[in-house]
Amino acid sequence: MLNDASDTIAAMSQLRNISVFVDEPVPGHFHWVLHEGSPSSVWIDIADSEQSYTSWTEAFEAGIVELYRIVQDKRFGPRAPGEDENVDPIGS
Repeated sequence: MLNDASDTIAAMSQLRNISVFVDEPVPGHFHWVLHEGSPSSVWIDIADSEQSYTSWTEAFEAGIVELYRIVQDKRFGPRAPGEDENVDPIGS
């Protein structure tokens, strides 16, 4: 059930396809990376850690913290601006 204007806006926008993964460019130096998928199945880096971590787990958890940080409304997750492509257009 939608409760207010922000709920309606979130329901009309599309959830972004963002993943967190860990890279190890140098053995023992782990970095988190946020990737975003596009409708054409192309994945692009949208953020990565400047510092390295000593374990995969530490880097992954820091990446999850960053993903939470970029989400404006935690109830609905990361949203793209615009309307949901799965909703019928107004007037149809």
